Amino acid sequence: MSGLLLRLAGPLQSWGERSAFTAVRDTAAFPTRSALIGMFAASEGIGREETAGLKRYEKVRLTVRVDRPGVLLPDYHTVGGGFPKARTAATSGGGNKGAAVITRRHYLSDAVFVVAVSAPDDLTEQLAQALRRPHWAPYLGRRSCPPDEPFLLRGHVADPETELLTRVPLSRTAPHGETEEDTIPVEFLREKPTNGGSASSADTVEVNDVPVSFAQQGRTHVGRSLYRTVEPVNRNLAGPQQGLLERLIAYAEERV
Repeated sequence: MSGLLLRLAGPLQSWGERSAFTAVRDTAAFPTRSALIGMFAASEGIGREETAGLKRYEKVRLTVRVDRPGVLLPDYHTVGGGFPKARTAATSGGGNKGAAVITRRHYLSDAVFVVAVSAPDDLTEQLAQALRRPHWAPYLGRRSCPPDEPFLLRGHVADPETELLTRVPLSRTAPHGETEEDTIPVEFLREKPTNGGSASSADTVEVNDVPVSFAQQGRTHVGRSLYRTVEPVNRNLAGPQQGLLERLIAYAEERV
């Protein structure tokens, strides 16, 4: 097993928790497994209808570090208003709705997550190559949410979860004031309890975001448990925001 590191940052992100199209298009507070697996599949050119292709990701383990949780931003969204019926939003039956379609779409503004992706060595290499030169461009939950650079921080590391704790720059400023603490608390979301820890020592979150099918007319997901913890991270990883890009690039280009 080895892994890679992704930094998910941008003006807006949206990690929908519901597969159905509803009047309120919500967002989870963190990147969902469905969205990340969809990102990998799109990068590798696996289409929505290719359900069998999703099996290659079953051994992928994801750990999310929450650098900045962001601010919830609702958007009042309309489609098709003010046009003749023939030019309004289409229906599944082949007609037209005749009136504006109104939805309220939720986004995370100014959020930053770093994701450790652990997988068998051959799959890690294939994913890194695909994310560098994707078949379909990756986005942060919705096509209107492109990621900032650097996006792929590292294409291969032996222990990506340790990198999150000890080496990847934090997208936040260290707390001000005199302190003897050499660490700062950071939130993590893991798919299994930490080594030496237990599920009872973490806040368990139940989510329904494991993709079974991405087919347009048959999207299907099943549930999983996440373990939310707050863990100490070296405060030296945080720093002034004006120097953040340079620190991220230096880390991404470091030869190890």
